[in-house]
Amino acid sequence: MRTTLTIDDDIAALLKQEMRRTGDSFKGTVNKALREGVKASAQPKPEKKFVVTPFNLNLELGTRYPKVADLLEAMEGPEYR
Repeated sequence: MRTTLTIDDDIAALLKQEMRRTGDSFKGTVNKALREGVKASAQPKPEKKFVVTPFNLNLELGTRYPKVADLLEAMEGPEYR
Protein backbone atom coordinates (compact mmCIF):
# COMPACT_ATOMS: atom_id res chain seq x y z
CA MET A 1 0.00 0.00 0.00
CA ARG A 2 1.33 3.43 -0.84
CA THR A 3 0.48 6.39 1.34
CA THR A 4 1.91 9.75 2.33
CA LEU A 5 2.80 10.40 5.95
CA THR A 6 3.87 13.54 7.72
CA ILE A 7 6.41 12.45 10.31
CA ASP A 8 7.37 14.67 13.23
CA ASP A 9 11.01 15.74 13.39
CA ASP A 10 11.74 13.81 16.59
CA ILE A 11 10.30 10.60 15.11
CA ALA A 12 12.24 11.11 11.87
CA ALA A 13 15.44 11.45 13.88
CA LEU A 14 14.67 8.23 15.77
CA LEU A 15 13.94 6.42 12.49
CA LYS A 16 17.23 7.63 10.97
CA GLN A 17 19.08 6.50 14.09
CA GLU A 18 17.43 3.07 13.84
CA MET A 19 18.27 2.88 10.11
CA ARG A 20 21.94 3.50 10.89
CA ARG A 21 21.89 0.93 13.69
CA THR A 22 20.25 -1.85 11.67
CA GLY A 23 21.35 -0.95 8.15
CA ASP A 24 17.74 -1.37 7.02
CA SER A 25 15.94 0.90 4.54
CA PHE A 26 13.60 3.71 5.53
CA LYS A 27 10.60 1.67 4.36
CA GLY A 28 11.72 -1.40 6.30
CA THR A 29 12.43 0.61 9.44
CA VAL A 30 9.05 2.38 9.34
CA ASN A 31 7.18 -0.89 8.70
CA LYS A 32 8.98 -2.63 11.57
CA ALA A 33 8.27 0.27 13.96
CA LEU A 34 4.61 0.40 12.96
CA ARG A 35 4.24 -3.38 13.24
CA GLU A 36 5.76 -3.44 16.74
CA GLY A 37 3.70 -0.45 17.85
CA VAL A 38 0.40 -1.86 16.63
CA LYS A 39 1.11 -5.27 18.20
CA ALA A 40 2.11 -3.68 21.51
CA SER A 41 -1.01 -1.51 21.67
CA ALA A 42 -3.26 -4.50 20.89
CA GLN A 43 -2.00 -6.51 23.87
CA PRO A 44 -3.77 -5.82 27.16
CA LYS A 45 -1.62 -4.24 29.81
CA PRO A 46 -1.12 -6.36 32.92
CA GLU A 47 -3.31 -5.05 35.71
CA LYS A 48 -1.84 -4.26 39.07
CA LYS A 49 -2.92 -6.91 41.55
CA PHE A 50 -5.37 -5.60 44.15
CA VAL A 51 -4.37 -6.65 47.65
CA VAL A 52 -6.62 -6.34 50.68
CA THR A 53 -4.86 -6.00 54.00
CA PRO A 54 -7.01 -7.44 56.79
CA PHE A 55 -7.61 -5.41 59.92
CA ASN A 56 -8.32 -7.09 63.25
CA LEU A 57 -11.55 -5.70 64.71
CA ASN A 58 -11.15 -7.71 67.92
CA LEU A 59 -14.71 -9.04 67.69
CA GLU A 60 -15.83 -12.23 69.36
CA LEU A 61 -15.95 -15.24 67.05
CA GLY A 62 -19.43 -16.40 66.15
CA THR A 63 -21.08 -13.10 67.01
CA ARG A 64 -23.43 -11.86 64.26
CA TYR A 65 -24.40 -8.31 63.57
CA PRO A 66 -27.45 -8.25 61.28
CA LYS A 67 -27.42 -4.46 61.18
CA VAL A 68 -24.50 -2.10 60.70
CA ALA A 69 -25.77 -0.08 63.67
CA ASP A 70 -25.35 -3.14 65.91
CA LEU A 71 -21.73 -3.58 64.76
CA LEU A 72 -20.95 0.10 65.28
CA GLU A 73 -22.44 0.00 68.73
CA ALA A 74 -20.35 -3.08 69.62
CA MET A 75 -17.15 -1.39 68.40
CA GLU A 76 -17.71 2.21 69.47
CA GLY A 77 -20.16 1.91 72.33
CA PRO A 78 -23.79 3.00 72.58
CA GLU A 79 -22.87 6.65 71.83
CA TYR A 80 -21.18 5.94 68.49
CA ARG A 81 -23.09 8.71 66.71
